[in-house]
Amino acid sequence: MSRIRSALLPPALAILFAAALCAVALVISGASPLTALGVMIGQVGQGTTAVDIVNSAAIYYIVALAAAIGFQMKLFNIGIEGQYRLAACVAAIVGGLIVLPPVLHTLVIIVVAVLVGAVWAGIPALLKAYRGVSEVISTIMLNAVSLGAIAFLIRPDSFGVLQGNNISTKPIEPSGQFPGLDTGAGTIFGMVVVAVLLGVGYWFLLNRTRFGFELRASGESATAATAGGVNAKRMVIIALVLSGAVAGLAGLPEVLGRDFAYTLTSPQGYGFTGLAVALLGRNHPAGIAFGALLWAFLDKSAIALDNIGVPRDIVLIMQGSVVLSVVVAYEVVRRYELAAEQRRVAAQLRGAPAADKEVVG
Repeated sequence: MSRIRSALLPPALAILFAAALCAVALVISGASPLTALGVMIGQVGQGTTAVDIVNSAAIYYIVALAAAIGFQMKLFNIGIEGQYRLAACVAAIVGGLIVLPPVLHTLVIIVVAVLVGAVWAGIPALLKAYRGVSEVISTIMLNAVSLGAIAFLIRPDSFGVLQGNNISTKPIEPSGQFPGLDTGAGTIFGMVVVAVLLGVGYWFLLNRTRFGFELRASGESATAATAGGVNAKRMVIIALVLSGAVAGLAGLPEVLGRDFAYTLTSPQGYGFTGLAVALLGRNHPAGIAFGALLWAFLDKSAIALDNIGVPRDIVLIMQGSVVLSVVVAYEVVRRYELAAEQRRVAAQLRGAPAADKEVVG
């Protein structure tokens, strides 16, 4: 019973708390919460909104999985933003320069993105493992370095192609593109399937392999894990490199499914959103999927708020409220469970002497 309560009570409290905060924000803005919610839900059936939600959720899901791998080791990979953007840029450059048979061409682009993300994350991993440098500081700094590297790579005198007022990499030939599913109301990225497979692989890795056990054990207590024979430095390196490798895939849904090139105006900000989605999903693959869909829904349906005179920026407050609610709810339940356990132990200790006297008598 206690286990079920611990699993269901936090998300229930989080939903109630988030709903209350969002309702207050909407009332302050002069709108009815029920009206705003109805308009946003109705927007899902308009145009390509539903498809856009699925596509965005897939990207958020990939980025959040990358963050969750680090979180399992209590590592904060803040550099996901730079890792996926640099990986997408280099992969697009390679994809535009080569021509291979279909499928093989796409696989090469994917492998390049994975390797670039892994190598870029490997720098802070080595600094953390062998020099004790905080991964938060090193990954943030590398975000800035990656932006400079991207600007250099897609210059016209490097690998860039000037198209009007925009600069991009050379377009990827159809043989390297990842075909999607045409729904009639838009095309669902083929990389959505890859996102699902990544989620299954993440679950299997954590729950059905020795590495997953060592990863979680090292995150709970590095000292205890080391005493049990786990190489702490190796786990830090592997966790961050694996996180970077997954992050490297986050830019490919749009590169291979829509833009077929990387440009200076390519979407950004997914890396930081992924951190919030991972926290929202509590690092569980199913929870992250729910969080990604919710975040994408709020993003894409916000346009409908303009129709009732509510600024769409109110969605930012909603998203922040959701994340805050999850963090607060789980902390409240954790403290309640801890206090309850302490009371049970104290009661048992108080009853132990009386029980001993009865046995002696």
